Amino acid sequence: MKKIIYALILLLVVVSGLVFANREIKDETSKKSTPKPLTAAEWETTPGGIEYKKWKASPEGKKVLAGAARIGKHISDSSNMEAVVTSLSLPPGSRLGFGVMARIDGVDYILNFDPEKSQLEQLQSLKVNDKIIIKSKSVSHAPKYSYPIVRGDYVERDGKIIYKRTPRIGGC
Repeated sequence: MKKIIYALILLLVVVSGLVFANREIKDETSKKSTPKPLTAAEWETTPGGIEYKKWKASPEGKKVLAGAARIGKHISDSSNMEAVVTSLSLPPGSRLGFGVMARIDGVDYILNFDPEKSQLEQLQSLKVNDKIIIKSKSVSHAPKYSYPIVRGDYVERDGKIIYKRTPRIGGC
C-alpha cells in the first residue's frame, strides 16, 4: 500500500513539474513574440513606407504637402483662416467622418470635424460658397486623399460661431 501511495505522489510531482515547466515556456515565447515598434528608418523599408515615399515624390504628393505647408503658420498660431465652402461632401471613398471641402487662399482642403450631435445641425446648415472663418491646430495628409486634411477646431460664419470643438476629457 505504501508503495502505491509513494508512486502516486511521485507521479503527481512529475506531472506538476511538467505543467509548471510548460507554463514557463509559454510565458517566455509570448514575451519574445511581442514586436517592438519600428524606427523611422525601419518603417521606410516596409512596403507601406516605400509606397509613402513614392507618393511624397509624386506630383500629387508634392501638391498635397505644399498645400499643408501653405497654412502651416496659421496652424501653429491657431489663427483665423478665411475659407469658402466648395463642396458639402468629401471625395468618394473617404472614411473621415463628417466634413466638407473648403478653399483657403486658392487651395482646396478637406475640412474634417468631430461634432457632437448638438453641433451637427449647425454644421449641416453650411452651403456651397459660404464664407467661413476657420481655426485649426492640425493639418495632415494621406496618400489616399488628393487634398490636405484640416481638422476643424472652430468655425464662424457671419460673425456667429457655428462649431467649436470640445476637448476630450481625459484624452490626449
